[in-house]
Amino acid sequence: MTSPSRGEAAPPGAAPAGYGAADGAGPPERAAAGAPAGHGRDGPAEAGLPGPPVTWRTVPFDALGGEELDAWHRLRAANPILDSPYFHPGFAAAVHATGRPVQVVVGRDRDGRVCALLPCHRERSLLRPAGWPGADFQGPVVAPGAEFPPLRLLGGGVRAFAFDHLLDGHPGFEPYVESRRVSPYLDVSGGLTGYLGRASRSGRDNMAQARRRTAKAERLHGPVRFVAASLDEACLERLIELKRRQYAATGVRDHFADPRHVALLARLLHTRDGSFGGVLSTLHAGPHLIAAHFGIRAEKVLHWWFPAYDPAFGALAPGWILLRELVAAAPALGIERIDLGRGEDEYKRRAKTGETWVCQGLVTRNPARRALRRARNSVISAAKSSAFGPRLRGAVRRLRALTR
Repeated sequence: MTSPSRGEAAPPGAAPAGYGAADGAGPPERAAAGAPAGHGRDGPAEAGLPGPPVTWRTVPFDALGGEELDAWHRLRAANPILDSPYFHPGFAAAVHATGRPVQVVVGRDRDGRVCALLPCHRERSLLRPAGWPGADFQGPVVAPGAEFPPLRLLGGGVRAFAFDHLLDGHPGFEPYVESRRVSPYLDVSGGLTGYLGRASRSGRDNMAQARRRTAKAERLHGPVRFVAASLDEACLERLIELKRRQYAATGVRDHFADPRHVALLARLLHTRDGSFGGVLSTLHAGPHLIAAHFGIRAEKVLHWWFPAYDPAFGALAPGWILLRELVAAAPALGIERIDLGRGEDEYKRRAKTGETWVCQGLVTRNPARRALRRARNSVISAAKSSAFGPRLRGAVRRLRALTR
């Protein structure tokens, strides 16, 4: 697993679950009731949208013109499965601005209209989705039901396109999918009351415990204060510090060892264009910052990205308290869904009201390379399910690096 925000994220108020469950194929359809409107897998093609792509070019993100950016917004707005903030051009713009160049593959139809966009990073002969390894939803920006031919990404020295959180439902990528995982979410329309009406018994029980622990935190440490959308840079620095300690304690690769990843969060914190931006939520008990979360939002969707809590207050399960407060604040924020990200962590299983599926794989014309990756994935899955899994993480990372 490559993204630190999937599976490796700290469960609310509990020890991190490490790499999570092993890869396994699952049904591509949405698996839960209570899905918010507009987040289904299928959507009818709309009249007036562009036709299939016939010409392609790749341009740096900052070379996109108004026509391409307008088409990006228009295609995304027309396609309900692209409502995640990762598909908003603001995410690619922020990544590009931190010094990680983003290239955008642009497809046009026979009438010259932009009909497909896919932002990427290029690493020699390999393409990856923009924002990797922190991009928790990936895929082309296209009209509902539109085909995207992934082999078009190859050429000009590019030999492969690697993905690890590709949103399921793109038939053209199916031959290159190696595995699927669930990506849970919370339907928070109607706030806490609405959520509790849709949550599992386990979810309701944990939210009730969070309410009681809030009262306990106040008795022990002072007034509990929650800020849903803070601009406090010191709190963001503290969140990153706690996250790095978590990575070190669990043997997970330190996402924030790359200063560009730190710069991305700092930039997103102050990004406010009305439809996209970063959201820092903080929870204090008296003078203590006991939990915090940094996510990104686009319109009605918030992505749960980097949660952390202070282990000194772990007995209070402060992550659950923070999540409960965030659910309660959702209507005031204009949020109707919180995507928790890929992984089968215990807290995600308890809290979710539904789930989507994301895919891992490699687009390549080289059958030997695909066979090598399949063998690698089998070894990694076996290592992760082994009793020696925690000791094998370093070897797993080195094996991944050899077969990317």
